[in-house]
Amino acid sequence: MVAPPDLILHLSCAGVSLIVDSRAGKLPSILHWGAQLGELDDDALFGLSAARVPVIGSNNVESPPRVAVLPEHHTGWTGRPGIAGSADGRGWSPRFTVTSIELDGELVDGVVVSDAGRAVFHAADDQGILSLRLELELLPSGLVRTRATLKNEQEAAYAVDDVSLCFPLPAEATEVLDFTGQHNFERHPQRGPLRAGIHLRENRRGRTAADSAYVLHAGAPGFGFAAGRIWAVHTAWSGNHRHYAERVYTGEQVLGGGEVLLPGEVILEHGDEYQSPWVYGSYGDGLDEIAHRFHDHLRAIGASRPAERPVTLNVWEAVYFRHDAAELIALADQAAAIGIERFVLDDGWFGARRTDRAGLGDWVVSTDVWPDGLHPLVDHVRAKGMQFGLWFEPEMVNLDSDLARRHPEWIMAARDELPVESRAQQVLNLAAPGAYEHVKSQMLALLDEYPIDYIKWDHNRDLTEAGDRAHGGRPIVHEQTLAFYRLLRELRDAHPDLEIESCSSGGGRVDLGVLELTDRVWVSDNSDPHDRQAMMRWTAQLAPPEYLGAHIASDRSHTTGRRLDLSFRASTAIFGHLGIEWDLGEATDAELALLARWIEFHKEHRALLLGGEIVRMDTPDPRINLHGVVAADDSEAIFSAAVLDTTHPDPPAPLKLRGLDPDRVYHVTPVFIGTLPSGLVPPAWWGEPSDADVLATQEYWDRADRVDVSFTGARFRGDVLATVGVASPRVHPDQAVLYRAVALD
Repeated sequence: MVAPPDLILHLSCAGVSLIVDSRAGKLPSILHWGAQLGELDDDALFGLSAARVPVIGSNNVESPPRVAVLPEHHTGWTGRPGIAGSADGRGWSPRFTVTSIELDGELVDGVVVSDAGRAVFHAADDQGILSLRLELELLPSGLVRTRATLKNEQEAAYAVDDVSLCFPLPAEATEVLDFTGQHNFERHPQRGPLRAGIHLRENRRGRTAADSAYVLHAGAPGFGFAAGRIWAVHTAWSGNHRHYAERVYTGEQVLGGGEVLLPGEVILEHGDEYQSPWVYGSYGDGLDEIAHRFHDHLRAIGASRPAERPVTLNVWEAVYFRHDAAELIALADQAAAIGIERFVLDDGWFGARRTDRAGLGDWVVSTDVWPDGLHPLVDHVRAKGMQFGLWFEPEMVNLDSDLARRHPEWIMAARDELPVESRAQQVLNLAAPGAYEHVKSQMLALLDEYPIDYIKWDHNRDLTEAGDRAHGGRPIVHEQTLAFYRLLRELRDAHPDLEIESCSSGGGRVDLGVLELTDRVWVSDNSDPHDRQAMMRWTAQLAPPEYLGAHIASDRSHTTGRRLDLSFRASTAIFGHLGIEWDLGEATDAELALLARWIEFHKEHRALLLGGEIVRMDTPDPRINLHGVVAADDSEAIFSAAVLDTTHPDPPAPLKLRGLDPDRVYHVTPVFIGTLPSGLVPPAWWGEPSDADVLATQEYWDRADRVDVSFTGARFRGDVLATVGVASPRVHPDQAVLYRAVALD
């Protein structure tokens, strides 16, 4: 329905209320975003609006600044403005008036009360320079999101320098948590006090990047996974972007985000529009509830895709650029024999790509290594009952390639000279129509010729000096990001069943902009489980477990050099989209047999492991990473307690297993696939082992293939598990114990 520009909107869903004031033609201002409120009548809502008006402070403007979703400077707001830009100095401080509102719900006496819903505010500025379309939604997951579209209504060009959108933050939110990281160690949390001024995280690397803020949280000091009121913001954009938390001198606080625009990147001619990315807000009691809202949103989008993701073999760490058909076919045979369901051929199959210094951009099967094309391998893989996947890096180009030699003008640069190289490659300008059609046509030709089920889409360098070389080097990160999204959509439109993984030097492109268009992310190029324990834990703050590519690699990590037990590598990887990154030809028969058992366990429980609700525990012992997944009906759960360091209390602190129904009784047992963890001293509640006499011998513990010992476990109410906890075993570092809890009713 279309409503007059004078209303108060109350949306309420999934434990969240959003109350928005848009009276007197003013841009929408959020009066309340947080815990769900009861039913409010007209008087209550108008009274709430009046109650939120602060008194005038000393030496302040005489009308309290009104902080809209798109903040306006003319109101007296001295924080970050919603719009920065001008038409040669004019229109830099627009004063918008709402002209109409499209909304869900029913309007009664100037008040709209609805469940999850959407409002679109149409506004014009007082100088006739800009018009505005401002969208604000409360989604069924309880997420709030907003975006703005600016249109230039005058003849003169208007330069858009910045559009920032924000949500209000209550005074109690004085501690911030966001993320940093680097290649091979993505999404490392950092937290501290929210001080006066601005906590600003800008990223200018042309992709989400390993060191992005990811999700910026602000909450009551000491908030954890289980409890503490938290407000969080996420910018759903895979190019340059920002997140920020701001406190101004009058005491107002906001959380916001938007795209970072390079100078001159968006110039609106008459009638042109700029649409900002969606900025998402998540409110919750504890970090897990914040994460669950994002998970629910992504699962609703991907409702047609089953949670039971196929177990994958990626051959990169097995063969690298050594492509030999006989060797890869033998690898496919081994993979099928142990239960692999998808075989992925990584880098090196195309053009002159015998090393990482040539061939990028030439997406044609190399006849040097594949004289009969990929058909022999693809046909063999599919005959073994497996899906086939293929690696691409569509946005990149090597100078040693046919593409670069034919079209040097398609390589991004800010001047005549090319940017500094990274990984021996440059960036292809997909905003150039010819370059876009080149990549799309070559990819579609392969998708049409071969039955390809899955693409591993890589992106291995930052966009340094990302300019349009053919047009004076003007910046084009914005256009490149939109072209990337368009290419994803067009490939999926042509091949609806195609699945796509977002990989970017590992986990360098993970955000809702790309997650809403893909099926999986590669969490990190580092598969060492010691490091992956933390990266999986925190990547799940945005992406649910079925999106998290997690592979069991060889015993010695190719990234860190650590040697770690197969049981630890596997017990870490099964909590994501399971895969193998290992030359199976070098594995022993015993290792292959044990690997097959882990794959079988994952398949048996993956509906829970990948479709359940994650729970992450705050523990007094920082060396223990305790987490799990719980079924939607609380009927079962699988938990993991991983020990990651040597400095610890002895005995370890009890394990408090959260997330189960407090009134139900659960049978809890430790789960071992083949081997017991090194250094195990079991607690009494585990009960009797299945072979106590064998465990008592030193010979058993000296063997590498300690197999098939189980414990009887014990019964506990859900509230006892969460509140009192159970004794933890002693194990050596870099070992994990799985626990399965099954409701007895």
